[in-house]
Amino acid sequence: MRTSLFEPFTEIDLPLPDRRDGKVRASWAIGHDRRLIVTTDRLSAFDRILAGVPYKGQVLNQLAAWWFDRTSDIVPNHVVSVPDPNALLARAAVPLPVEVVVRGHITGVTDTSVWGMYSEGQRSIYGYDFPDGLAKNTPLPNHIVTPTTKAQAGGHDVPLTCAQVVERGLLDADLWERVMDIALTVFGRGVEIAEQAGLILADTKYEFGMTHDGELLLIDEIHTPDSSRVWMADSYERRLADGDEPESLDKEDVRRAFAELGYKGEGPIPNVPDEVWSATTARYIVAYERLTGTPFDPGAYPVPERLTANLTKAGLL
Repeated sequence: MRTSLFEPFTEIDLPLPDRRDGKVRASWAIGHDRRLIVTTDRLSAFDRILAGVPYKGQVLNQLAAWWFDRTSDIVPNHVVSVPDPNALLARAAVPLPVEVVVRGHITGVTDTSVWGMYSEGQRSIYGYDFPDGLAKNTPLPNHIVTPTTKAQAGGHDVPLTCAQVVERGLLDADLWERVMDIALTVFGRGVEIAEQAGLILADTKYEFGMTHDGELLLIDEIHTPDSSRVWMADSYERRLADGDEPESLDKEDVRRAFAELGYKGEGPIPNVPDEVWSATTARYIVAYERLTGTPFDPGAYPVPERLTANLTKAGLL
């Protein structure tokens, strides 16, 4: 579908308490056990905010809600309602101090990616032993969990082994075992649904949180182009045989564009052509439409005015 690219939605100020800001989302307290989460168009990679990409926030918010609904039989999640295309009313939860990355393929360009470390000669990665001779973007024998720390603002995620999560006291052994089992099961569900849509879910990141009464929830986002590598299945084998990168519907092309300029998160952010951002919008929308099987219905811009009106209508402002 065609969309007009105009000023992306990167910031909003709402008259609500306890504002908390992440790279892409901002949230506010609603009562004692709810949070309003607003997803902006900001795009982050290499642990930096690189740009704003029109419609990206709407795709993430609505696609994550779609996936949460389709995995709720595996693990409870934080969704209460979706009062606006860019907003989610969620159950309040304290995030666990570990990012849970599940990988089905050996790929990536970042320093914490398996391929990034493997291509530099490492063979013991995230506590797993890898043989020589693996090719980039090929399937791993089994899906694996590769946790990282959660970096503070300005920092970088640090790879961990599964054992180190417990050894460093980040999570107790029983909870970590439960989190890993859930993550692998949810990833398996994602791979199956993506396959039905003609897509390959190569890897993804999950976040979990605990409610005030001790219930474990899947939070943040799930199987979106921001948190996952998603490839087109029909061209995958041919492109692999030709030595090309898979046709992706995520932000990997943005990572590669910056990596080719020598940028991996340090120093000034370089400029990239506008086509990088328009192509990113298009890829995110295609991912949404392929996975959900429904047309993307772009919300009105400017987003703050529309969002405020919808939140007021829902009694949240």
